[in-house]
Amino acid sequence: MSEKWNTARIRKAKGRERIVCLTAHDYSTARILDAAGVQLILVGDSLAMTALGYSSTLPVTMREMLHHAAAVARAARSAMVVGDMPFMSYQLSPEQALRNAARFVKTAGADAVKLEGGAIRAETISLLTSNGIPVLGHIGLTPQSVREMGGYKVQGRQPEQAKKLLDDALAVEEAGAFAVVIECVPAGLGERITNALGIPTIGIGAGPSCDGQILVTNDILGLYDELSPKFAKRYAEIGAGIAEAVRAYKADVQEGRFPGPGHCFS
Repeated sequence: MSEKWNTARIRKAKGRERIVCLTAHDYSTARILDAAGVQLILVGDSLAMTALGYSSTLPVTMREMLHHAAAVARAARSAMVVGDMPFMSYQLSPEQALRNAARFVKTAGADAVKLEGGAIRAETISLLTSNGIPVLGHIGLTPQSVREMGGYKVQGRQPEQAKKLLDDALAVEEAGAFAVVIECVPAGLGERITNALGIPTIGIGAGPSCDGQILVTNDILGLYDELSPKFAKRYAEIGAGIAEAVRAYKADVQEGRFPGPGHCFS
């Protein structure tokens, strides 16, 4: 078994090794990602949509996130597991965030947590990290604020917006985050932020210059068609393959071909 990825290894990877990140919400998928060498597995609140059928990430609860994070943590032998703190589990106060982040680490077995926001979250990040809970930051398009933002839109195209995002990234770093996700910003801004930080940047729609990349696993496998972001690339059409297999099984059952002699006990 290879050495477990942790905050120190992630930090040292900056400028040396591209960090590969994907999402998982169940044991079987996490085992596959871990065996394939993914360095960081995010139990993302995107599971609200891909696994639970909600129309956005907002309704998912702490209880649901902890349930899925525990399943993923049981599978990961090498990858670092990060639990995504759901909407309103950390916004009320840094103390609320500390209590809930501790549940991810102590109860679910996650290695770290992720929360959205830049300078506004600096105090919270500082409190968590000073109490031994590693934090992955998240700036740019922050899906939990999608209603306030007016939809899923590219962030930082205007100079003042770009400056604010750079300031946010620096604040997250200074507060103690071990890395920061940058979502849906122009590629040039992604490069500018990456060059300005001493911690790794993990891009999702932020261009090729980030220190790592993250995508939703359901998107790269063709398992989720309800939302097709421009930044996602499909590497397989597993959904179509599953549908074909189910149709073949249905036909075999209805026409009496399954179970056959090889599937029966004497």
